[in-house]
This record gives sequence, structure tokens and C-alpha cells, in this order.
Amino acid sequence: MPQTVFSVPWKSETFEVLPLNIVYQEEAVFKDTYGGDVGLVALDGRYYKPEKDSDTVLISMHPIGGTGQLPVMRQLAKQGIHVIAADSRYRGVDNALIMEKVVTDLGAVVRLARETLGYKKVILLGWSGGGSLSSYYQAQAESPTVTSSPCGTGPDLTRANLIPADGVIFMAAHVSRHGTLTEWVDASIIEETDPYNRDPELDIYSGEHSAPFSAEFIARYRAAQIARNRKITAWVKDKLAWLQSSGRENEEFAFTVHATMADLRWLDPAIDPNDRKPNWCYLGDPRIVNMGPVGLARAATLRSWLSQWSFDDANGDGPRCAASITKPVLVINNTADDACTPSHAQRLFDGVGHNDKELRHIEGASHYYIGQPEQAKEASSLVLDWLKRKGFEG
Repeated sequence: MPQTVFSVPWKSETFEVLPLNIVYQEEAVFKDTYGGDVGLVALDGRYYKPEKDSDTVLISMHPIGGTGQLPVMRQLAKQGIHVIAADSRYRGVDNALIMEKVVTDLGAVVRLARETLGYKKVILLGWSGGGSLSSYYQAQAESPTVTSSPCGTGPDLTRANLIPADGVIFMAAHVSRHGTLTEWVDASIIEETDPYNRDPELDIYSGEHSAPFSAEFIARYRAAQIARNRKITAWVKDKLAWLQSSGRENEEFAFTVHATMADLRWLDPAIDPNDRKPNWCYLGDPRIVNMGPVGLARAATLRSWLSQWSFDDANGDGPRCAASITKPVLVINNTADDACTPSHAQRLFDGVGHNDKELRHIEGASHYYIGQPEQAKEASSLVLDWLKRKGFEG
């Protein structure tokens, strides 16, 4: 039976959902997203506005995801919590994504909330990939240090006038895009242009290996994953240097990264254990996803790889950036999460350098809370309680 789909704006008994549109100008010499003039940035999203007034708003942004459609957003609004779920300029397409530009996108939304909508307090709600983004943003807003993206061009975040948030919530969040990709990437690939040419001793989908994996195999596999990331990074840097030395400094080069869903955790639930089921990930059968069209970094470009996927070069590292955050932090771990396993929540929590932090668990909750209204309600209630105890709800 077809499900009911609500278009914005719409209104329930306790809150309304309004369309969000932000347009701002930036310095740029070429386009990396479709549409509009060079330097013109357009953002969309959803504004959950309860009938009850509040001087506090939660702002959610994922580098490519549409967090406004998550079930937990409506649950938060039902609790009377004001929420802005905004999309970055790269909604749904991350092949040219520059994390530093996503930071400035988030900055535009924070500025809208403060200066146009009049909220006195802003809390970043970093769900999934929005966790490391929120950590990166807050670190640069409090103590800006990044003067360019890893490829050597802008934006300069020390000149972006980012407005710090008053607190950060990590919900079902992973540590970073580059860290997550490296933990998921298939270590058996020998040649990037021929992904079926694999090292049989590392091919976990060949039928020759089975869980539980030995500590020795896990260590060898993890090292090979990092080595593959670094091998791609070295090729990217050489290619980018060639373009620049050929007088093509503003040109890009697109490429494909195959086999990026081969984390040992999906096959062996004893590794980073939680309540997830084995031989499954948040996108389905990991063996199919590994070579499917929606894998992480499947389509990439040179500058984007360095900014969001390079193990050694990317700046948006959640735990590392969390060390610079001085505001209160709440970390929420879903115990049946089949995307962000519990070590991610723990690493984010441990990364925060002060003691005004909390780690909470939602039993049985999956990554998206799909079909789990009680777990989504529990998560939203936990957020509301934290906001009240920290003096943010008023």
C-alpha cells in the first residue's frame, strides 16, 4: 500500500514544517555543483517549528544527506524542540564535495538562525556523517585554524566569521568520512582499474574466509585498508600536480573507487559488537553494496578526495576536532546501529577534551530509526531532557 508523503509546508497538531531556502555568495573561480552562477550557493531544508516558542534551535546538516526526512526530526518537534534540518550544496551528490565548503554552508544556516530567525541559542545536531561535520564546524568556529582545503585552495575558514554554537549533539554519528571509508574499503583490491583483480588472502567475499576472524587477520586487513587509501591519495596528488604543472590549475579529474563496503564488522558481529545482525549493513547485503552504485566514494574527484576521503589529509576528523570544543556535548549511540558501530560514539565521546559531556544509549535502535517510533521518541526525549538540564530550553 502506498505510504502518505507530506510536502512542505504542512502542519500537525503541535508543529508546522516550513521550507527553508538560503542563498549566499562566496569567492570561487569555478563551479563544483550544478546550477547557478559561479560563486552563488543555494541551500534547501526543512524548518520544524512547534507552536511553543523557544529561544533555542537545533541545527542539523549532513554533508550529503537530507536529515529533514528522518523520523527523529518529527519526534523532536513533537517534544516542542525547534529544528532546522538543512541540506548542504552537495545534497545527494558527493563526487566533488569539499568539507571546508560544507562548513561554510553550515555557517550560513547558523547565521540565519541567529540573525534572521532570532534564536539566542543554537545547538548542532550531528546525525551520522553530520557528527564529524558538526565537530569540525564547532572547532573552527571557536578556534579557527584552517586556511584552505587540503588541495591548497580555499575556503579560508579563519576568515569565514563562523558563529560558534552553544552545544553539540552527536546522534548515531561516525568519526569522519575519511575514517569511515578507510574502515569500510575492500582491502583485497590490487588494481583500482580492475576491481575483480583481488588478493585472495584478503578477499572476505571469496568464500575462503569466515567469521570469527583472528586478531592477526584483523590487524593485517586493517593495515591493508589504510595502505589502499594512501595509494589512491598518492595517485590523486600526482594527478593534481600534473594538471597544475600543465597550466590546467582549475581543471578537475573524475574517477571511480570500487569496492567500498568490506568492513570485517559486517561479517563478524564480535568485532565492535552491538545488536546489529550479521552479514548486513545499513544499505543491505554488504557483499552487494561493495560493488553497488551507492557505495562511499564511488564517484570522486581529485580535490574532493583530499578533502573528504584521504586518511592522512582530510581535516574533518570528529574526535580530533572535538578536542577543541568547549561547549556541552551529548553523544547518543544506537545499540543496533548497522552503520555507526559503538566504537564511533565512544571515540567521539573520548575526543571531547572537557567533562561537560554525556554518552547515552538507545537500546535496539537502528541507524535511521525506520519503523522504530518508540526508539525515535526515546532519543528525542533524551535530547529534551539534556537541553533542559543545560539551560538551553526556554
